[in-house]
Amino acid sequence: MSAKSDRFALCIRNDSYEASLETRKVYRLVNDANAEAKALVRVIDESGEDYLYPADFFVPIVVPDEAATVFVTR
Repeated sequence: MSAKSDRFALCIRNDSYEASLETRKVYRLVNDANAEAKALVRVIDESGEDYLYPADFFVPIVVPDEAATVFVTR
């Protein structure tokens, strides 16, 4: 997977998901138009799998290409 196609977001809330999400941590987003239409985002969480979370738990960020590879684990 190309780092240029990856999207990232900073977690700003984790209400009821403390085991799955850490606030102030950067997560990789997975494209999911159906989820986004419902105000959700698909995120690679602490389990290493992708799950849906409320979009307002995250703020999209731009990660420089040189740093993006650090966040891509798949």
